[in-house]
Amino acid sequence: MNESTLRRALLVIAILGLAVGIGVWRTGLGPLEADTIWAMATLPVVAALALSILRDFWIGRFGVDAIALVSMSAALLLGQPLAAVVVAIMYAGGTVLEDFARGRAERNLKALTDRSPRVAHRTSKLGTETISVEDVAVGDELLVQAGELLPVDGILLDASASLDESAVSGEPLPERRNAGDMLRSGTLNAGETFSMRASALAEESTYAAIVRMVAAAQTAKSPFIRMADRFALFLLPATLVVSGAAWYISGDPIRALAVLVVATPCPLILAAPVAFIGGVSRAARAGILMKGSTALEALAQVRTAIFDKTGTLTIGGAELIEIESAPGRDANNLLRLLASLEQASHHVLADSIIRAARGRQLMLSHPRDVREHRGAGLKGRVDNMSIAAGSRALVLADKPLPGWAKGGEEKYRDEPVLRVFVALGGRLAGVFTFGDALRVDAHDALGKLRSAGIARMIMLTGDDGVAAKRISARLDLDAIVADATPAEKVAAVESEKALAPTMMVGDGINDAPALAAATVGVAMGARGATASSEAADVIVLTDRLQPVADAVRIARRTRSIALQSIIAGLALSGLAMIAAAMGQITPVAGALLQEAIDVAVILNALRTLGDGRLGRA
Repeated sequence: MNESTLRRALLVIAILGLAVGIGVWRTGLGPLEADTIWAMATLPVVAALALSILRDFWIGRFGVDAIALVSMSAALLLGQPLAAVVVAIMYAGGTVLEDFARGRAERNLKALTDRSPRVAHRTSKLGTETISVEDVAVGDELLVQAGELLPVDGILLDASASLDESAVSGEPLPERRNAGDMLRSGTLNAGETFSMRASALAEESTYAAIVRMVAAAQTAKSPFIRMADRFALFLLPATLVVSGAAWYISGDPIRALAVLVVATPCPLILAAPVAFIGGVSRAARAGILMKGSTALEALAQVRTAIFDKTGTLTIGGAELIEIESAPGRDANNLLRLLASLEQASHHVLADSIIRAARGRQLMLSHPRDVREHRGAGLKGRVDNMSIAAGSRALVLADKPLPGWAKGGEEKYRDEPVLRVFVALGGRLAGVFTFGDALRVDAHDALGKLRSAGIARMIMLTGDDGVAAKRISARLDLDAIVADATPAEKVAAVESEKALAPTMMVGDGINDAPALAAATVGVAMGARGATASSEAADVIVLTDRLQPVADAVRIARRTRSIALQSIIAGLALSGLAMIAAAMGQITPVAGALLQEAIDVAVILNALRTLGDGRLGRA
């Protein structure tokens, strides 16, 4: 019999004992007196609680459950078995309620682990075979059928695929992926069957990392919860002092019993764990993984945020920033022609150009007679039109820039960008500018962090000062640290952490030491499980910055609700203890009142599962 079942069984025994005893008391029928029945129904709860306390004490833990043991034992010794059985029902009911609350809070986390991929379809010259996900090797070609989970991380081989990534990233709508894109395990094939090549083993894939973090989140205790446990050490002697004083002043031991009863059990041991598990669960639903309640509590207290630039505040790749087109030329048609030509290229920009064209739903043509001038560009034919694309020297040779293109050349003269010149029929038709663009949501995300209480925000990057200033000019930052080595990043984080609790947000391998050094490390983990994800306390699974602000809000709201529950619960219990000491509350009424307090604080703690100011779930 597991612990949860035992708790339910004890509750049933206590309730039946109370009901049978009341029946005997009202009718006077039965082989046993009502007091004896109530006492017998209480004893199993007393025995189970005593064993639990001894077991906890043996491993160095001590909690306020001891007050429940003292109150039930005292009630039996003072000839108050009805009060004892009511306390037994209230205590057993409280533990069952706590189990329910924990289960409710952990439901979202459990849903993640329950849907782990278990099988894969491996294809070879001999056909397709279904194998266990643990048997997938790096390089295996896998078939993912409609409605199936991706078994491991991999690379898309087919032209495109539609994936439901909601369980991993929190994004509600299916995402379109193109050939060569990285795919993550645990996402769902929302379209037609496609092929992929495994790039990681099952245990090293994204979803396995999620499962490991969920396990840690369910077992780790935050400093806040440990503080509550330590506070419980003072509550038992305080309760005994108040009850003893009530007995001494009034001469009535029943008053002392009433004081003990209203202090049983304590909201301290119920509210904090439920609230923090609920907060971790809420974050997971939003595509934010927190490595336990310790990370959540630490995040709730940060006052300084440090951001890496590349891949964090910016997209982290060569993205299309601007298209300058000659008079009479259509920018989208130029992009279509350029992307069509780039299909024959192996240059680093080719993927970005093709992706930009597909993002605008442009239909590409097949290029012909393509000649690649390594390091300079391409020449070929698209739709029977001669096209040249690449450096200014390749496309224009010694010809001067036309007037329409001079503004862009001056604008990007000292910027860290790549410029692709495109000529049609020997005449310059357009200039494409590529660079590391600012994330679309960066400005709003930083604004929301400000409103959430982050007082200081810093950009910390290994890039040169020019690139850093170009990005920071569009953001509300307090300081910029550029040209920083990994060691200098750690030093900068340590310096800020000495002044205030600090979070570091980054995505690259070189960010891992700084993430580990911060009070809270936040990794942008959408592009796979890297060293930065391993070093971080919080991992954002979407390729957006907004969830960082959401994570801070969730953490602060969770800690606030836990604190509210504890303060309100203890205040109400304290008032009830005073009333009991003055003879205003009987032991039976006190037990019912305390259970009402416990139900109230648990229901309040469960509010962490909701959205608060975040909007709809």
